[in-house]
Amino acid sequence: MKKISIPKIIIYIFLVLMAVLYLAPLLWVFNVSFKTNAEIFTAPFALPQAPTFENFTFAWTAGKLGIATLNSFLVCVITLALSMIIGSMAAFGIARLRWKFAKLSLTYFLLGMMIPVHCVMIPLFTRFAKVHLTNSLIGLVLPYLTFALPVTIFIMVGFFEGMPNELIESACIDGATIYQIFFRVCLPLGKTGLFVTGLMTFIANWNELLLAMVFISDDLKKTLPVSLSKFVGPYNTNYSQMFAAIIIAIVPTIIVYCAFSNQIVDGLTAGAVKG
Repeated sequence: MKKISIPKIIIYIFLVLMAVLYLAPLLWVFNVSFKTNAEIFTAPFALPQAPTFENFTFAWTAGKLGIATLNSFLVCVITLALSMIIGSMAAFGIARLRWKFAKLSLTYFLLGMMIPVHCVMIPLFTRFAKVHLTNSLIGLVLPYLTFALPVTIFIMVGFFEGMPNELIESACIDGATIYQIFFRVCLPLGKTGLFVTGLMTFIANWNELLLAMVFISDDLKKTLPVSLSKFVGPYNTNYSQMFAAIIIAIVPTIIVYCAFSNQIVDGLTAGAVKG
């Protein structure tokens, strides 16, 4: 029988504690979402005496989470597709093409990572109001895409730079065009980087609240985080319905993490080695 060293035991204990620390609040929210408000205040940590799905029904219908979920999904998917296509193309041009301003272009894109959204919110709103992009989903896609591109380009540049030159040289000898090299050689090899950047973009935009709250005023166009804020009132808050709405909101992110966890780990590992 193999003997486990003390450092490994300490590491395992630490990992178990971290897992409990992160999972406990999620499990508690899931538990209280089946309770009434009275049960939450009288026995917040006990199991529900009579589990009810009325909280989920009310949150989905009265809270209009159905249309809000659809709006968030459309905005996130469109932003994700555009950021992956445009970002990977820009990263390929910076990493693999030889031109004078490649490094300067990368620095220019990376400056976008240093600008917080609060600094540009007022100029964005005034400009979008002039061209009638406020109160529309396109008005959310554009700033989401703008803030997603710097991270996508930064990560994908590392992947493209780590690819063997022999592959690209072989493709050139075989007569492949620059577009064929990108779509048939480099992009398939960089799919792990796309998984990482895609997940980061999806999660960030799915949970984004500030721009969506400022730019959208029509209830039928509001995204999921904005709809969740309606469950908290200035004088009264229905906690059981609010927790049910939170569970509905986080289910897609959990599904994405579970479905692509292996690809995400591989992508982060590969990016770290290539960097």
